[in-house]
Amino acid sequence: MDHASGSAAGARPPARAETPAGAARAVDVTAFIDDRPVGRYQVRLLLACAAVLFVDGFDTQAIGYVAPELVRDWALPRGALGPVFSAGLLGLMIGALVFGPLSDRIGRKRIIVASTAAFGLGTLATAFAGDTGILIALRFLTGLGLGGAMPNAVALTSEFSPQRRRATMVMTMFCGFSVGAALGGLIAAALIPAFGWRAVFLVGGAAPLALVPLLAWRLPESVRFLAVSGRSDAQVGAILSRAFPHEPLPAGTRFAVHEPHLPGLAVAHLFGEGRARTTLLLWVVFFMSLLDLYFLSNWLPTVLSDLGASVSLAAAIGSLLQVGGVVGTVTLGRFIDRFSFRALALTYGVAAVAVAAIGAAGHAIVPAALAIFCAGFCIVGGQIASNALAAGTYPTRVRATGIGWALGIGRAGSIVGPLVGGALLAQHWTTQSLFLAAAVPALCAALAALALARRDGRGAAAPRESTRPATAP
Repeated sequence: MDHASGSAAGARPPARAETPAGAARAVDVTAFIDDRPVGRYQVRLLLACAAVLFVDGFDTQAIGYVAPELVRDWALPRGALGPVFSAGLLGLMIGALVFGPLSDRIGRKRIIVASTAAFGLGTLATAFAGDTGILIALRFLTGLGLGGAMPNAVALTSEFSPQRRRATMVMTMFCGFSVGAALGGLIAAALIPAFGWRAVFLVGGAAPLALVPLLAWRLPESVRFLAVSGRSDAQVGAILSRAFPHEPLPAGTRFAVHEPHLPGLAVAHLFGEGRARTTLLLWVVFFMSLLDLYFLSNWLPTVLSDLGASVSLAAAIGSLLQVGGVVGTVTLGRFIDRFSFRALALTYGVAAVAVAAIGAAGHAIVPAALAIFCAGFCIVGGQIASNALAAGTYPTRVRATGIGWALGIGRAGSIVGPLVGGALLAQHWTTQSLFLAAAVPALCAALAALALARRDGRGAAAPRESTRPATAP
């Protein structure tokens, strides 16, 4: 996930390079951050990026929570909202593909602020939609902003984190998305009976727009991005001095990020040096995981409502998918760090059983709620763990490309998932058959992860980056 990481730990230059007398000293930004403990400044930045993902998660899932009431209000047939769900996910995919590379040219902060404003305006406008055609267009445009915000929040958090804590900090920040998505269900459950479904989008649009001025004022630019540009030494020094006030950096200090250049087409390196099978298996994991996640998150409230649950109860129970995801993200970190793809395979295997159990529960609310929580624990937690494992699979020179393409393939799965759910509902599949079908993608992800685990006895598909203990120069 780190778009501008240095060379492997243990082989990189020291934070302060030796320079001739009278010359301005050069500071390796990556080593400077790696050699210091996480401070309040980095925690505040993590919380700011988590806030972006919080409103991102709320707005991404809002359409799923209002779907049952929207279908009733507009007298739509079952499955009619499938194109609406997929339009938003298509926007997410294109937004990530376009705004990720653009941030490498103009900076993380600008894209985060602009994307947050864009999806806030799009969500607000959705409250005034009058038909499915307008709804499809608005969800696509909103998705562009949502897709641009997430990868840049991840990049910014990663680029301010020491390597030894990077995965933990990124996964913690990612909890903002799951909390926002889960809280969206609870807010929808409270708002819809009192004010109607449009109120959910009014709240979902106002929150990110209120966040924009704070982000523009307080969010720093990535020091690694600034150092790579080679034209902002003073700005880098000012930011690092605020982040590490006990580490004075005199005027005239030069900053650099030492990273190898990638010759030729970066994507080609995903299939070179024996990585083709690993890359294809990772794509299977991402595609199947996100297909299942968005199948469930978009259609669970509707299916629960069809089983007799009230709109409020369906939204509240559906939100347990994301609550489980938060718990899974926090819990699985050490397990994944220790057992790598073996742990991921087990996680998705349990997910397949949990998804099938949702359908087997039928009208029994408590067993269904427990199964939904467990499915969220494994699928959401597994997906975030997949991001971290993909980052350790590829060498630095193709890491961002490897993760970006895996997420792009995964976004294709997230588009397919709601369409498949809509098609099955339109054909009047039983609840049990529907969730048995939904268990298949999780099982496919488990098998692909198991194949990756067998690539080496440790359960890792490629050598993982080593870390060194923090030392103060």
